[in-house]
Amino acid sequence: MRVLITGGAGFIGSHTSDLLLERGYEVRILDNLQHRVHPRGKPSYVPKDAEFVLGDVRRRKDLEKALKGVDYVFHLAAYQDYMLDFSTFFHVNTVSTALLFELIVMNRFSVRKIVLASSQAVYGEGKYQCEKHGVIYPSSRPLEQLKRGQWELKCPKCGEEIKPLKIDETRVNPHTAYGVSKYASEMAAYNLGRKYEIPAVNLRYSIVQGPRNSFYNAYSGICRIFTLRLLRDLAPVVYEDGRQLRDYVYIGDVARANLLVMEKDEANYQTFNVGGRKGTTVLEFAKILADKCGKNIEPGIPGEFRFGDTRHTVSDSSKLQSLGWEPTTPLERIVEEYVEWVKTQPEIKDYYSEAEKIMKRMGIVQTST
Repeated sequence: MRVLITGGAGFIGSHTSDLLLERGYEVRILDNLQHRVHPRGKPSYVPKDAEFVLGDVRRRKDLEKALKGVDYVFHLAAYQDYMLDFSTFFHVNTVSTALLFELIVMNRFSVRKIVLASSQAVYGEGKYQCEKHGVIYPSSRPLEQLKRGQWELKCPKCGEEIKPLKIDETRVNPHTAYGVSKYASEMAAYNLGRKYEIPAVNLRYSIVQGPRNSFYNAYSGICRIFTLRLLRDLAPVVYEDGRQLRDYVYIGDVARANLLVMEKDEANYQTFNVGGRKGTTVLEFAKILADKCGKNIEPGIPGEFRFGDTRHTVSDSSKLQSLGWEPTTPLERIVEEYVEWVKTQPEIKDYYSEAEKIMKRMGIVQTST
């Protein structure tokens, strides 16, 4: 069986490649080696046993070439960032998904299933509980509220503070270009897949962490940003008050989830959360990371915020767990393995600082008053 992985030179794609090869599949990788993520070209960790095709998922001839003779597709290529080039999110994430189905249908390629990488971002602010009014799915926090340093969400009916709940797959409310583009991709995969009998599975990943998470991508997340500062004896900078909750899932657990839904017919035409074991505050995360880096450095909390961030997002993965998957790796081990990997890299710099300066100039990162 031959499997195509778009974005296969990336973080999730490369680990999925490794697991596929280990289990006896043939692997073909399509990746454009975007300079923003791969400034040194094809990474050394891309497996030599995989066929590598340099190309772009937006380019018809590249995707058509990559699809020939494959049985399964992992569509992991994506554009992720905090910048304001909204159209890029849709060109890369949504249009490429439509093109993928278009080429399969028009060429009658014998693809058995497509597994699409989606995101927790489709939930927007997620799911909350009001003591008086029950379950609430709030809109995104307005800029004026964030400027006042009022971080928590309140019930739109009574104005009381609401408590976060774990988010299941039943309702979405994306409010960023990235989140909207990912949900549009899901809808394309689900509906075109149903119509043309091409089984599709949408996986909504929580915050994925582990080795190979690019240093250079501003979207790579808290573990990379904090680690690179701590190892240079700099304090991590925490947005808002640091009490926001997130769930983190290990890259190895994500790769297993990918293969599970590829191999199980019960997953066809379904959507699943792929989340971590529990919610963790940013301040708790910073403490765990400082310990693993061997540093006694408290995080800085300057009252800054990143406009578009959600307050609390913790996914409920029980639906995927019913298929036999579990997030097996605790956060402490995820962090420890990542720090060990970072220390082996040839150049450790605070790559995020330059991106943050740009985001401040563009009004993405602001300071509360």
